[in-house]
Amino acid sequence: MAALTIALTGGIATGKTTVANRFAERGAAIIDADIVARELVARGQPALAEITAAFGREMLTQTGELDRRHMRERVLASDAERRRLEAILHPRVRSELLARAGGCTAPYCLLVIPLLAESQHAYDWVDRVLVVDLPRAEQLARLMQRDGMTAALAERSLTVQATREQRLALADDVIDNSGVAELLIDAVERLDRLYLTLSARKRKV
Repeated sequence: MAALTIALTGGIATGKTTVANRFAERGAAIIDADIVARELVARGQPALAEITAAFGREMLTQTGELDRRHMRERVLASDAERRRLEAILHPRVRSELLARAGGCTAPYCLLVIPLLAESQHAYDWVDRVLVVDLPRAEQLARLMQRDGMTAALAERSLTVQATREQRLALADDVIDNSGVAELLIDAVERLDRLYLTLSARKRKV
């Protein structure tokens, strides 16, 4: 990789998109695995055809698009179904992230990878890991408010992901996103300075 690459990760509803947006404002290139996944399952894409074959046409809307809410509920209810979906999507997402990071021309590239801890071996090419952290109770509250989930479904959404401790164990840098917006801005500014310094060093090598 010519550019410095940072994997930004964190549990669901910890504020990864908000953090990524703050870095984008400072000139970082943002490549979001969730956005890549949505592009890969767009109507007419091979991944959507494979999902339809594996899960049935009931996973599609009337217009032939993936019914994301139905799909999410189904895979949260079954580990086997979740693994089947991941086997279809994750290799494609990883390949696309690698290709896009390889073409990054910004001072540094921020890869938003929610499930980094679950597949860290596949991303051993990144330079650093940034974890957006939040206490579990606050994470649950935000998830229920944001997505209108029941407490049981929100709890299940957290349970199927890596633990907070597993994510923090991977971290080179951590942003505590439980505070006020001003603290988040300060944290991003501090890390932006660090990443620009590390990027300049990498390009000299």
